[in-house]
Amino acid sequence: MGEVIVITSGKGGVGKTTTSANLGAGLASLGNRVCLIDADIGLRNLDVVMGLENRIVYDLVDVTGGNCSFRKALIKDKRFENLFLLPAAQTKDKTAVNPDQMRALTEEIKGDFDYVIVDCPAGIEQGFRNAIAGANQAIVVTTPEVSAVRDADRIIGLLEKEDLREPKLVVNRMRYQMVKHGDMMSIDDIIEILAVDLIGVVPEDEQVVVSTNRGEMVVMNDSSRSGQAYRNIVRRIRGEEVPMMNLDDESGFFSKLRRMIGLK
Repeated sequence: MGEVIVITSGKGGVGKTTTSANLGAGLASLGNRVCLIDADIGLRNLDVVMGLENRIVYDLVDVTGGNCSFRKALIKDKRFENLFLLPAAQTKDKTAVNPDQMRALTEEIKGDFDYVIVDCPAGIEQGFRNAIAGANQAIVVTTPEVSAVRDADRIIGLLEKEDLREPKLVVNRMRYQMVKHGDMMSIDDIIEILAVDLIGVVPEDEQVVVSTNRGEMVVMNDSSRSGQAYRNIVRRIRGEEVPMMNLDDESGFFSKLRRMIGLK
């Protein structure tokens, strides 16, 4: 039986879908069978991030509504034969799926996969309740902004209320130069507020935008610092002890030189 991990945030626009795609691809690159579920009915984006938007025939609502099996609705990734996507419906009623249906669906899917990654919609409404229904673990994504951290705190409380205890935290778009100048919250500040374990820090990186616009995942880019950060998170999900990257000198000459010659 595989593990079901929900990727959630509270606030929209913090990189939750990008994180879902990169963790799924990273796990698949290490030989795991991975199913990504886009639970954001009405606003699906995971298919675009993965470059699979032109291959959708069936979606999540078709599966939960009994129109087809989940195996028939899955889209196989072009790069990893063990990575699959179950897309969200784009135009149907957001309440077309309920938590009991999601729980039953993830229970069935995890029998075929090592990891089921559920991309949760923003907010705390039914979409959130659907996404967490069948999850064994939760990863909360935030950016170092007060509003995002406040929403993450609210989400962590709701997860614990639903017995998803000990969620892990990803801090995305970290800019250490701004932290140094006191213009951005530090990792220590965020951890002190949220009181959860940190599983990874992803630096601000324009390569994420470039990759996303190409329908690629930055985790596949060996020269990208954000790609390395995602690869490290993947290894921690698998239970490996991986030290946090030193992002303190990310803009310096020697840091750039190390990246050019393939050192992290």
